[in-house]
Amino acid sequence: MTLSVFVTGTDTGVGKSLASAALLHALARHHARVVGMKPVASGAALHGGVLANEDALALRAASTLAVPAALDNPVLLPEPLSPHIAAARAGVQISLAAITASHRALAALADAVVVEGAGGFHVPLSDRLTGADLAQALNLPVVLVVGLRLGCLNHALLTAQAIQAHGLTLAGWVANHIDPQMLAPRENLAWLRQRLAPAPLLAELPWQGGTPDARALAGHFALPAAWCLA
Repeated sequence: MTLSVFVTGTDTGVGKSLASAALLHALARHHARVVGMKPVASGAALHGGVLANEDALALRAASTLAVPAALDNPVLLPEPLSPHIAAARAGVQISLAAITASHRALAALADAVVVEGAGGFHVPLSDRLTGADLAQALNLPVVLVVGLRLGCLNHALLTAQAIQAHGLTLAGWVANHIDPQMLAPRENLAWLRQRLAPAPLLAELPWQGGTPDARALAGHFALPAAWCLA
């Protein structure tokens, strides 16, 4: 049976892509075929003569399975804007049915799939849809990436409550040190451990001052035993 998880964050810029790529590397230690998926990506540039999104490329680099772009990044929007605005400007209608079909196809090919959402949990995808609707349509256990900075406690608790309100399981969370000047990080981490329980802390990622190395960060993950079964 294919393992599949949905990665969301407390906000934009908290390190979802880095955490997702590191998680893929961690899973690759236990599964031969792992693949990342970026269902909706805003912002594209030419890479080797082909339009691609940097987050989607990072997930591909961390994957052991190469798949068509239509599967691992079914919605690619040119402008780096909120998806609902980028989609409207591009004349694209985001379809949850099409995205879930792409995910089913990936799951049929892979041992493990890591799906990275766009922005925060409630990021708008259209006038009616949000990232929460996408997560609910996929019906996957959720991994929450918490960017450790001032305000993260409120954002983390609200996001955890929203995940549970949509009938989804918070399968674990990742603490990412994104602010090296943050005061009392240990105390904040202890509060999060208590309030996000019983969801386990899957990884505490250190501050990455230079170019982040997702493969090296994989060593910080402590995966649930069920995720390591081939």
